[in-house]
Amino acid sequence: MSDTPPVAPVSFPEFSPVTTVQWQAQLVRELKGADPASLRWTLPDGIVAEPFYHREALTELGGPPPPLPPRPAPCRNVVALTVPAGTDGRLQIEQGADALARGADGLHFVLSGDPSAFAVTALADRLPLASTWVGYTVTQNPDHLLQELSEANAEGPLTGFLRFAPTMVPEGAELGLFRAGLRRCLALTQGWTAFRVLAVNGAYFGNRGATLTQQLAFSLSTAAAMMVELPDEESGISAADVARNFHLDFAIGPSYFPEIARLRAARRLWATLLHAFGLPVEGAVTLPIYATTSTWTQTTLDAHTNLLRHTTEAMSAVLGGADSIQVAAFDCLFQPQNEFSARLARNVPVILSQEAHLDWVADPAAGSYFIETLTDELARAAWAEFQALEAQGGMLKARSRALEAVSQAGLDKFKRIATGQDVVVGTNRFQNLNEKFDFQPKLLLRSREFDTTRATYPSEVLRLATALHFERRSNKDKHATLVLLGGARVNEDIADAFWHVLHPSQPSAQAPMPDVAPDSYSVLFSKPEEATLMYATPSQFDQLARVVQQVQPGHLFDIPSLITSDLATLLEAVRVFGFKEFVMEGHRTEEVLARLQGR
Repeated sequence: MSDTPPVAPVSFPEFSPVTTVQWQAQLVRELKGADPASLRWTLPDGIVAEPFYHREALTELGGPPPPLPPRPAPCRNVVALTVPAGTDGRLQIEQGADALARGADGLHFVLSGDPSAFAVTALADRLPLASTWVGYTVTQNPDHLLQELSEANAEGPLTGFLRFAPTMVPEGAELGLFRAGLRRCLALTQGWTAFRVLAVNGAYFGNRGATLTQQLAFSLSTAAAMMVELPDEESGISAADVARNFHLDFAIGPSYFPEIARLRAARRLWATLLHAFGLPVEGAVTLPIYATTSTWTQTTLDAHTNLLRHTTEAMSAVLGGADSIQVAAFDCLFQPQNEFSARLARNVPVILSQEAHLDWVADPAAGSYFIETLTDELARAAWAEFQALEAQGGMLKARSRALEAVSQAGLDKFKRIATGQDVVVGTNRFQNLNEKFDFQPKLLLRSREFDTTRATYPSEVLRLATALHFERRSNKDKHATLVLLGGARVNEDIADAFWHVLHPSQPSAQAPMPDVAPDSYSVLFSKPEEATLMYATPSQFDQLARVVQQVQPGHLFDIPSLITSDLATLLEAVRVFGFKEFVMEGHRTEEVLARLQGR
């Protein structure tokens, strides 16, 4: 801008400049002859981070990219409150009001059931909705909720966002079913400049294991689908109206620098997308980015390590330019909402802003040789992935391809964790073998609410199941239990875990897979005196479960994750239905499982 004062160049004349060649020579000396290429870091996207960057990196980018402009407001600290189906949310409204008084800057109500049951009038009476930043996630009838909010609030337009998250598909992937409702949302919020009603939910992909490139590309494809499908001349909804109502939601993982670069790349790509639709690219600056700590990276084992992950994730969000950050409770995988963990989660962003003052600097990563290069590489790779998906029809027609790619990325992550290539502190490295759980493994494994989609779940479930066995054995429980551990990916993790217990001196060796059918289930047979790992086909397990639980033939039946009966019944059942014991190099599983538990 013409009225911006010139910036004086920063120089340190007392230090002589160091050339790239000199830095590289020093690097070789420090490595004592080792090849500097050995320090290269390959991201799951295939992008290679070099061990050394210098000023030439910015030259290759065409000069230093312009920094992001300052935020219009500090990064907002948002508290999420889940309203269970069948309740009206009055309890969560009171909890939200309390959180706002204790350091939160906004609330996010996640409505699990019919939003018409939500106590909208009580919310409007309790909080000034025109000035309180509030988000709402619903799985059905988003326009009905907006209508009720508009009628209950007499103070003016709302502040916050709406996220319509149909359970079966990512937003934007099946617009034919929801187009009318979303258009009505746009019509209801005309002139609400501080409220966004169209979610581009990159977290949907991130919390299923997508790489950073995939999250960027598939989020762009979701937005492009909405930009094509939602404008309507008859309703007076233009492409500019659609673009103005977007908010971009991302799940932030603990990979610190790549996450910073990913958020910065998102704004650059958004400008490119707007340009492609003939809209002003300045809209990318005001795009709200809503960041949440990732459920994909949360752990059940050594759960306090989640506090550390959430801190680095929140820092990446703030430094990368997110407008809002939602930090999850460290124990939310296995504990109901409680004041202790909620307070810790709420205070992480408070410390980052009030004590670390991370909001004081606009785009602190700007000019970094490494992060600027990584931002550019992520943006280029994501745009290429986006174009490839668009060439196949975009998210509306090629959704299965996108989700298949996400699934494969998740499987690759499972394998890297199982083999120790990717470290998860407290789960596959530096475990607390004397850990006392704050939950009952039996109840957790049986719970339908337990998140089995996380990166560490295959590694956790074996530890949890064997902990359950040893607990039962110490209690002299004369019943027996079958615990369903999982399918093919769990089979591979178990083989890897057993191999590394038996061969601790060969950490990089590839574990041989046992001779079992690819679709076999892994099952832990916990008897009073020993635990045995077994394999069964899905049909065998289903038939056994029906017989033991006395389910009549032809009745609908959800396969249980835990089956308990007297020992004689289960011994006979596994024999009759042909379950096979797992044996690794002649070692039976009781010995190896005991070693895994540190016994």
